[in-house]
Amino acid sequence: MTSTRILAIRHGETPWNVDTRIQGHTDIGLNEEGQWQAQQLAKALASEDIDAVYASDLSRAFSTAQAIAATHQLNVTALHGLRERHLGQFQGQTWAEIEAQHPEDAARWRQREPDWTPQGGGESLVMLHQRISSLARDIASQHLGQHIVWVTHGGVLDILYRLATGQTLQAPRTWGLRNTAINRLLWTPEGLQLVGWADERHLDSNEAREENSA
Repeated sequence: MTSTRILAIRHGETPWNVDTRIQGHTDIGLNEEGQWQAQQLAKALASEDIDAVYASDLSRAFSTAQAIAATHQLNVTALHGLRERHLGQFQGQTWAEIEAQHPEDAARWRQREPDWTPQGGGESLVMLHQRISSLARDIASQHLGQHIVWVTHGGVLDILYRLATGQTLQAPRTWGLRNTAINRLLWTPEGLQLVGWADERHLDSNEAREENSA
């Protein structure tokens, strides 16, 4: 077989997600909601044949991946390359703080300038795109004919969607990136293809919420 099936998933919710605080490479763990999301995700994927589980080495992604791997008796392979975009000096700040204190940078960020690079070791969108496109090829090519999981971050998933659909880096985002939503991709030597995106049924069912509140 000359293709690899990929489940690409954002980590569960964290306290900084709730606060709209920029995480980037800062290692923030899951909150209670995020832990519940990870368990619901694991249940939703329990019946699927999965051959390998990869995750960002940041704990919010790695912990989410561990919930999936446990139901399949697999180990999680941690990869630095699956980390979120490095956002330099803005890591740890809220959106409101950035807009108030650095309005020019905030405007360039919101306009998705491809070459804008946050000070303090940050990555531009071009740098992130290059990192993820190369990593996607390197991982997927090792699993031809298999079904694998990548647990990663919103910025990484945004790039994967663009790679699979041909969207430019500056195109406005119209696709969802909810925590632990299930996204399906197919990789071939020609590149990525979109199979399904933002499946959130495991998070929104009445049964799931009733179970969580019991």
